[in-house]
Amino acid sequence: MDLALLVPGPFSAISGGYGYDRRLVQGFRAAGHAVRVVELEGRHPLPDAAAQASARAALDAIPEGTRLIIDGLGLPAFAPFADELEARGAVGLIHHPTAIEPGFAPEEREELRQRETLLFPRLARLVATSRLTADRLPLEFGADPARIGVVEPGTDPAERSQGSGGPGCAILSVAVLVPRKGHDVLLRALARLPDLDWTLTIAGGARDKVHAQGLAALARELGIDQRVTFAGEVQQEALDALYARADLFALATHWEGYGMAAAEALARGLPVAITAGGAIADVVPKAAGVIAAPGDVAALSRAMRRPIFDRTLRAEMADAAWEAGQRLPRWADRATAFAAELEQAAR
Repeated sequence: MDLALLVPGPFSAISGGYGYDRRLVQGFRAAGHAVRVVELEGRHPLPDAAAQASARAALDAIPEGTRLIIDGLGLPAFAPFADELEARGAVGLIHHPTAIEPGFAPEEREELRQRETLLFPRLARLVATSRLTADRLPLEFGADPARIGVVEPGTDPAERSQGSGGPGCAILSVAVLVPRKGHDVLLRALARLPDLDWTLTIAGGARDKVHAQGLAALARELGIDQRVTFAGEVQQEALDALYARADLFALATHWEGYGMAAAEALARGLPVAITAGGAIADVVPKAAGVIAAPGDVAALSRAMRRPIFDRTLRAEMADAAWEAGQRLPRWADRATAFAAELEQAAR
């Protein structure tokens, strides 16, 4: 197949969604498909004039007959061209609807909802990264259930995490610095545990600069800035090293279309502390960690106390995490599964 993946640039950005996209492209090419990656300019997901102009230019530059795959983060910019997307049999790759992304004003969220409600029913197929996300698309956005498929992210075989060696608990959180990821909730939860010996490393790029600055200020305000390291956007080798030296993975997300970072933690046998925002709670078995309600600082703090303090409990959770991680999908067959969805779109 001749394929084109349209995604907001830069394609090298470090996040679960971009990681999924890159692994798809690698898998497609390994299977012999010709894949062109088109990086969309401008602001996304709430598009500005530059974003819509870039969307128009991308459509003009891609030859007829090439199968279009548009990442959901960039999809709202294509709302003015819904008729053309329908005629060309475009496919939407939906990590989660952008209309549910926290941090937007009500009127901005409504604009995104209108754009996605216009686009989703017009696309030849929507491929979601979790069943939970897929189930929302017909109910909230009018998508045709017969045109929705699911291809969950994969994992790579990985060495089991060895941990920090103690005596304290080294906590790792991996997520871009945006409101949806709930880093502020995690910081507030840990600030309630001053009597315990813990450190926190947050690996993730500052996609929202103002929010990132606010998180650093919050750590200072809470008096935990000496325990918290904002590592920024790290490359895979450095990220692997962080996972290897961690004792506990934590993510206080408000919503995840899947929860790739938590899956990566499980694949390395790392116990987890999460909030049950979206599909991430389906990825993590209860024996492998602790789970609290999204946004509930007190509940997350209480839940994290025992695994931070109790090394024996942490070791038991790590065993359960390792077992669960070995049952997760692998990247080796994800492109094949996605290609099957594209064949469905062509029928």
